Amino acid sequence: MQFADRLNNVETSAIRELFKLLGKPGIISFAGGFPDSAMFDVEGIRAASNAALTEEPGAALQYGATEGYNPLREQLAAFMASKGAQDVAADNLIVTTGSQQALDLLGKTLISPGDKVIVEGPTFLATIQCFRLYGAELISAPIDGNGVKTDELEKLIAEHKPKFVYLIPTFGNPSGAMLSLERRKAVLEMAVKHNTLIVEDDPYGDLYFGDAPPPSLLNLSATVPGSRDLLVHCGSLSKVLSPGLRVGWMIAPAELLGKATMCKQFSDAHTSTFAQATAAQYLKAGRMPGTLAHVRKVYAERAQAMGDALRKELGDAVDFVQPQGGLFVWARLTGAGGKVADGNVLAKRAIEKGVAFVPGTPFFCANPDHATFRLSFATADVDKIREGVARLGQAI
Repeated sequence: MQFADRLNNVETSAIRELFKLLGKPGIISFAGGFPDSAMFDVEGIRAASNAALTEEPGAALQYGATEGYNPLREQLAAFMASKGAQDVAADNLIVTTGSQQALDLLGKTLISPGDKVIVEGPTFLATIQCFRLYGAELISAPIDGNGVKTDELEKLIAEHKPKFVYLIPTFGNPSGAMLSLERRKAVLEMAVKHNTLIVEDDPYGDLYFGDAPPPSLLNLSATVPGSRDLLVHCGSLSKVLSPGLRVGWMIAPAELLGKATMCKQFSDAHTSTFAQATAAQYLKAGRMPGTLAHVRKVYAERAQAMGDALRKELGDAVDFVQPQGGLFVWARLTGAGGKVADGNVLAKRAIEKGVAFVPGTPFFCANPDHATFRLSFATADVDKIREGVARLGQAI
């Protein structure tokens, strides 16, 4: 078959390929990037789906508007307001089939072959694949424990004049980093200064373990004149409610939303109305704060257990920043004491010891740091985390 040339720019997900190795009995996996299914509020979702079928069965089961089921758009606007984005109206957002679709729509509407896009190094693997599919030339902006280095980012913007900049400011995947308040303001200011669109992907911002993170770029845009017109905000219910619902949303300037809606018509017509109606009823019922409180508590305990175990079992052979939220620990092998210094090598040894994680290399669009790797603490309980990290210590 003669496939489209754009497929030459991408390859199968390294993470999905890794899952093929996880069939070994008794293996402990820190590889997945998904929430723990035990955290799902099944009772609340069941009640919400029943309410959707009771109150508006015709609307819940019928075709719907491409922009989204209006009761859900209203609930999402209220949800954003509860987090400080007071001026988001229902018609300022469209509902997407997970926030993943929002990224695809950005690719369709904004990227022409050869356009430059700046992403963090490292960043979400699917973002690299998606933007490359549309022909983007990806530029890597360095990060540290406080997120993207804004001085370096501004130099890259000035040099490359990108179509847009893609950031995960709060507990990024895979880095777990949280962009500081000072840097968030700097990002918005440079957006205005250089007339550059900023895309804020925020699927993890509600999963904080202590104090709430700094306000989102969306919230802060009210304090930086002109920045709101240069900002896209992508949200998702996947990490806090259920990935299976496939409910995300995108807040963007009206012209971009219009183009994205048109492109969404071509791909799926609309996100499942039944899933949207269920999500709307769930938010309306007021169960989300309780669900978030429970999830934060459990993940905080697991994150602490993983950090403690890494310090105990691997010592100075690994360097990492203790996560303040999200689902991941991003670590770097130091090679201290002559121990393994390559994440890909360690991954193979770890599988043999019965523990799995994702090497860091695929998360870089350029100049990968082979010493890095990602661990997820979300789906393993504290005992399994301790055992898994002990096996990792044996592998190293």
